[in-house]
Amino acid sequence: MAEIIQKDGTWVFDGDALRLTPGRDKNVGLLRRELGELLVPLAALAGISFEQGKKSGRLRLRLRDGADPLLHASGGRLTEPHDPYQLVVESDRYGVAEYFVDEVRNALLLDQVPSGPVDAYLLPGPSVPLSVSAGDGVASFDGERVRLEWKWQAEDAKSAAGPRTLPLADIVAVEWQPTVGLENGHLRFTVRAAPSKVPPKYDPNAVELWGFKRDPLMALVAAAVQARLPHPAARAALEDAGPAEETPAPAPAPAPAPAAEDDRDALLRRLRELGELHRSGVLTDEEFTLAKQAVLKRM
Repeated sequence: MAEIIQKDGTWVFDGDALRLTPGRDKNVGLLRRELGELLVPLAALAGISFEQGKKSGRLRLRLRDGADPLLHASGGRLTEPHDPYQLVVESDRYGVAEYFVDEVRNALLLDQVPSGPVDAYLLPGPSVPLSVSAGDGVASFDGERVRLEWKWQAEDAKSAAGPRTLPLADIVAVEWQPTVGLENGHLRFTVRAAPSKVPPKYDPNAVELWGFKRDPLMALVAAAVQARLPHPAARAALEDAGPAEETPAPAPAPAPAPAAEDDRDALLRRLRELGELHRSGVLTDEEFTLAKQAVLKRM
């Protein structure tokens, strides 16, 4: 097991998944605190990196495309204080961070996890019910329907119509976008048979965001809805499919050789044993590095 504890949060890797717990430091973003602890399966990872700076560094996880509804709904626009897949590392813990990266990369290699996109969400998304007040409205989601209520700052085009309820079955897409410069952000729902191209300021299916503290929390609503919509890969497959044609059944893939699987499992166990010996002080850094390289060469 590998673990790194910082004011920004704690990351733990047990060989199968990463547990990301936000810290209590004042610099931790509101979205990360509200999102809480995340369990990221190894199969959802495309990679991990560590960037050193003079005073602090950053651990960054790169998830496979389509694995996380939060990243899909936000379009990868989460900024640093709110991004749950970044961890600020103090300079005196750089060695621990590098060891953490090695452990995760070795597991990705040994488990032969591909870095390409996935066709199903591997993270569940935020729990429901939830309700967020930001910008010109309040967005609530109970797992079956979205309710939009308007504040006094909302335009007459919205407030005159009163609260709006959108059944999940009528929603085909959801998007959260932060405020950038002079361009306001939004949380927008695309409704079946009634797409809207008006600005979010006037769109009754959108909440306009002005760049205030609670704006990022609207991404939680977007992610919770996205997690319950058909996966984008499945929708794309249906759209790209042509007329049904009879095609011969594909030949079954050859079964993997049991001996190869046994060898792989033995090497995986050996690598973890070496890690335990290194952490307990039995192996020096140099001995551990040489032994680990020997095991990886056999892979």
